[in-house]
Amino acid sequence: MTSASLASRLRVPSGPLFFPVTAYGPDGSLDLETFRTHVRGGVEAGAAAVFACCGTGEFHALTPEEFQECVAAAVEETAGRVPVVAGAGYGTALAVRYARLAEEAGADGLLAMPPYLVVAEQEGLVRHYTELAAATSLDVIVYQRDNAVLTPETVVELARADGIIGFKDGLGDMDLMQRTVSAVRAEAPGDFLYFNGLPTAELTGLAYRGIGVTLYSSAVFCFAPDIALAFHRAFNAGTPEGDALVNRLVDGFYRPFVELRALGRGYAVSLVKAGVRLGGLDVGPVRPPLHEPAGEHVKRLAELIAQGRELLGTTHPGAGA
Repeated sequence: MTSASLASRLRVPSGPLFFPVTAYGPDGSLDLETFRTHVRGGVEAGAAAVFACCGTGEFHALTPEEFQECVAAAVEETAGRVPVVAGAGYGTALAVRYARLAEEAGADGLLAMPPYLVVAEQEGLVRHYTELAAATSLDVIVYQRDNAVLTPETVVELARADGIIGFKDGLGDMDLMQRTVSAVRAEAPGDFLYFNGLPTAELTGLAYRGIGVTLYSSAVFCFAPDIALAFHRAFNAGTPEGDALVNRLVDGFYRPFVELRALGRGYAVSLVKAGVRLGGLDVGPVRPPLHEPAGEHVKRLAELIAQGRELLGTTHPGAGA
């Protein structure tokens, strides 16, 4: 870990936030060398941070031992150039175990995934996240989605808690998100971070930017880093020319990609992994219960990647490495 705080390193990122896929070999076992290649390629392509073993990285499918190996590999490959944030989830006891494994592996922070299965009251969610934050020295970003939907009052309480530095929204309720940002601004002023965490966050980037949320996760960066980086630069420029490119990419690439992703359950992971393989890096299949995308959907993805590069005026063939 570096001496600079995680929050300061993430606040104004130089590139997309990279959520690498986890690589498996032909027998389904962890393929650390290919994972290292994937992480190294993403950092060299311009990633501002590596979020290892999170949703795109199939956190749910990894054993604790595999998780720690992957996080350690990401830390070694980044070599301090960018921060490494690791996923942590399930119930509180297991989330704490994963957090401590991530800390031992050298991670800079944690992305707190929703608790496993249960739908809890706000009081229980506060206890879960604050106990997780207290378990290690790592800073925590809380991930709202599915069964972990937080009220603005709860986020205010979390923003005041030691060790919790940010809030990632994977729900997409803009009314709730605006009220959350407003409540924290009024009642817990400071440098609390917000992230657009929808599966293809670029599609809603301009909407989130309208309420002051400019940080976002980019799954597209896994398989088309050139497209994702061009979008990121245009989006952060905030100029008429930049927004015009953002809208061209939304219309010609991101919206069609989201529509393709919606054709299969689990495609937010398996289609991304197929995209990495299209770029020439064999990261293997997804693990059950996820399944591989249909052949015609992979073919359509290849066409969309080419279409996105045409919008940039490039034909760069490499992605995912």
